[in-house]
Amino acid sequence: MINAISRPQRWDNPFDEDLDEDKIASILALPAFVDIDGSRFPAQIPLEGIIANDARLVRYRRGEVVVRDGDYGNSAFLVVEGSVSVILAPGLPESVLGRSSKKKRGFVSALSQLWTNRKDVSEARVPRGNEGSAAASKALEYGLVDISKVSKSQTMVQLSPGRIFGEIAAIARSPRTASVIADDAALLLEIRWQGLRELRRYDPGWRKSIDDTYRANALKMHLMEDTLFEKVPAEDLDRVAAATLFETYGSLEWNVKFKREMQTGSSADAPIAAEGDYPDGLLMIRSGFAKVSRKIGNGERALTYLSAGSLFGLGELHRMWKGGDEEVVLRASLSALGYVDVLRVPYFVLDEYVFPHLDKEPEDHLQAAFERPLTADSLLEWAIDHRFINGTRTMVVDLDRCVRCDDCVRACASTHGGNPRFVRHGKDHDHWMVANACMHCIDPVCMIGCPTGAIHRDQATGMVVINDATCIGCQTCANSCPYDNIRMVEIATPEGGPIVASETGVPLLKATKCDFCYDQLGGPACERACAHDALKRTNFADLAQMAKER
Repeated sequence: MINAISRPQRWDNPFDEDLDEDKIASILALPAFVDIDGSRFPAQIPLEGIIANDARLVRYRRGEVVVRDGDYGNSAFLVVEGSVSVILAPGLPESVLGRSSKKKRGFVSALSQLWTNRKDVSEARVPRGNEGSAAASKALEYGLVDISKVSKSQTMVQLSPGRIFGEIAAIARSPRTASVIADDAALLLEIRWQGLRELRRYDPGWRKSIDDTYRANALKMHLMEDTLFEKVPAEDLDRVAAATLFETYGSLEWNVKFKREMQTGSSADAPIAAEGDYPDGLLMIRSGFAKVSRKIGNGERALTYLSAGSLFGLGELHRMWKGGDEEVVLRASLSALGYVDVLRVPYFVLDEYVFPHLDKEPEDHLQAAFERPLTADSLLEWAIDHRFINGTRTMVVDLDRCVRCDDCVRACASTHGGNPRFVRHGKDHDHWMVANACMHCIDPVCMIGCPTGAIHRDQATGMVVINDATCIGCQTCANSCPYDNIRMVEIATPEGGPIVASETGVPLLKATKCDFCYDQLGGPACERACAHDALKRTNFADLAQMAKER
């Protein structure tokens, strides 16, 4: 029997189902929205529709945690009434933040999978009702914080009505950099990142406000957290921040260019600094990845890559500060791998405010990379070229140990209702293969175009997961994934019957991918099923170490 239903739409599941016309009108009357020209928005994405479907009003009690340092952010907040405080370094203790973890299946639930799985591996079961969206829309509840006590031990910055926060994490798909608590009873407008993206895209005022705040907050916070500046007096740190430049290279949608380059076999990374140039400032990686390379013959060879928190040029700048007859130039080039945020601290700032406060010579973390032979680490260069450095839980197969038994695939299928979440093939180097399984990337570009927020970061674990209830089968995430690790499958009723769109008669699809068996007692089933120790879920740093050991 064929079941016909209407194809799911982007706004079938509003962020707040209780947001009526009066509340929407009151939101649009706020100073943050009153000057927006609604005619700039396309008919299919009207301003009123963004507020009605991508926003919600949330009330917080005094001392209630709004966002937690380290959580992955999928939304931004606008203070409507009351005020909130941002807790700066060192931040609230873990116990106060009430860290939680995903609930694992019980033994009976895990065992029951053996006889409840369906046989057809080409279908994914459609969830009943609105269970996914209800969970997504429910406000997170944390314990209350004693503000009077916290204020004595923490540095706090108060945000009053009209201020926006959380947009940095929402736009950059990165962890929250600070915790925020309500000072008193506060009313906040929470805007999920899809709506925030549209506001920024179609309204110049929101775009400028978000970009300016992004730059200011990212810069000051990053300086405060780096040990290089820990002994710089507060007044001097303000001068450092005032002189520091915020730079971006590449595009947030870097996956489009990357996929094209993989097809043509050509590549052109955005240059940041060139080997042999005069070092005019310290480069601090805020987010994204950058490649360190040196010239060899008529080409170049990758030495290593830098990620968030890494520094470039520190060794050269400090040698220049100490003085000497030798001319100091950059030992290597730096280029963006996709998209990267960089803070550039000018040399004259380091010379006057930073280097004089150092008790010892700063550690040059790139020295080991410079000392390695240029012919070494072909595995590293391969991983950089294919952007596998982006993965945190990459499925790597040692082809010398793999016997092609497919126990890993069968284990995945039995754990996910008969629907395996990966394909046991992929790109290989020597005897290592990176299989087509979700890598749960540091920068998950698959999230960029999702119109409903169905694909998102889990706030507790950081894993990239898909909510079946809000996935509309648009295939945007599958097309955006640079590694082809998301599959589209036909959905079925709980009884196994096919489901088609009533408008066209075409089978309805849902996106599916590896969820890292987050609800399983023993962790990822694919890894546990491999009897030959051939399959590992790892990041590239661990892979490089494993390759050396083997």
